[in-house]
Amino acid sequence: MNAKKIRKQSMTEGSLWNKILGFAFPLALTGILQQAFNAADIAVVGNFTGEAGKAAMAAVGANTPIINFIINGFLGISLGTNVVIANAVGSKDDETVQKAVHTSMIVAVLGGVIIALLGEILAEPIFRMQNISDEAFSMALLYFRIYIAGTPVILLYNFEAAIFRGIGNTRIPFLALVIAGIINVGLNVFFVVFMGRTVDGVATATVISNMISGIVLLLFLKKSKTPARFNEKKLRISGSVLKKILKIGIPSSLQACVFSAANIIIQSAINSLGTLVAAASSAAFNIEIFSYYVLNSFGQACTTFTGQNYGARKFDRCKKSLRLCLIEGIVIEGLMVSFLLFFGRDLIAIFRPGDPELVEIGYIRVMFITTAHLLSLFYDVMSGYMRGYGISLSPALVTMCCICGIRIIWIYTVFEQFRSFTSIMAVYPLSLGVNALAIFILLLIKRPAKKYSAKA
Repeated sequence: MNAKKIRKQSMTEGSLWNKILGFAFPLALTGILQQAFNAADIAVVGNFTGEAGKAAMAAVGANTPIINFIINGFLGISLGTNVVIANAVGSKDDETVQKAVHTSMIVAVLGGVIIALLGEILAEPIFRMQNISDEAFSMALLYFRIYIAGTPVILLYNFEAAIFRGIGNTRIPFLALVIAGIINVGLNVFFVVFMGRTVDGVATATVISNMISGIVLLLFLKKSKTPARFNEKKLRISGSVLKKILKIGIPSSLQACVFSAANIIIQSAINSLGTLVAAASSAAFNIEIFSYYVLNSFGQACTTFTGQNYGARKFDRCKKSLRLCLIEGIVIEGLMVSFLLFFGRDLIAIFRPGDPELVEIGYIRVMFITTAHLLSLFYDVMSGYMRGYGISLSPALVTMCCICGIRIIWIYTVFEQFRSFTSIMAVYPLSLGVNALAIFILLLIKRPAKKYSAKA
């Protein structure tokens, strides 16, 4: 791609509805494609590892909440990068954009190295805390050790993607993921089918593909004609910019950590129901997560559009961005949920053909969580709107209390009385619904457009 095409998108002028769709669609496709390639890990080990298939699926699935806790906690900081760059683009502050780009790259790599080292040290104690079956434990630990070693390149890609989102470009991260994802699938087949590996093969393929996507984005940033151009000679941490990034990113990071901790507790409850249920849940997760990426793309669109227009002090466009992200998000998310409900069983069967019991258990998860995602859309977009103004702590605290608190209490009370997969899944619509209402009330209290326009 010609470097001249690497440009920022003006979100402060012109029609909003088509620009929001143009931003959200590549972002949603990036998440869906990323998950599709991750799902290839489950599908390959489920189909090509013989009798060990269920245990291998359960092992990879057991890693999901733990990896999310470790990785996503740090990725919350990348939201700070997104907002700081969006604000700076809106106010035409090229110097801050430059400082944010180079500060973020250093934070990503150094943070990745620290996480990788701690992960390797704490790996076994972490997995001993889970109710993982004996047949899946050693494979789960092996997958984790390989995956966590690749944290530096995983974080690098995600921070680079946040930089592109900040300037309004979601197409290039999508392109990078397409390239890396195709390689990932090819390596999965090579390591498992031809080399006879199991979870170590798919974990290695994932790390290599993440490294490739990070390198591709780095090359695009070096060629960029925008203020977000990367120059290794300018690599240094700006204390003032880092402070702004952390002010927004740390609450989001804390929210992600607590959120993931609650999901670890839920995963432990799922694991306690046996390998079949754990494998079914693992397969279903790789289906229902598609609808999450759709709703999340509109939440991130709202953050970036609000961020740029707040930087330009165009508060009416901030409010219009909120309304359009909600309306467009409801329509697109509704279509995605309908698709997954209709084809859910067929999609789950891809992971383990000829196992109808696994498919039916997995479909329970798809039904509960995809429909609950319609509620999640509201809080994601409204939280994204507030983050665009730099309001990050209060939405994070509300989400931690409503979602994480309810889920943890539920597992230790209701699930203990009614030990079934359905009783675990019922907590999702309950917690997401309560949180959506609480975030709406918080938005009415904060009224950021009115507050900041009065100060302008």
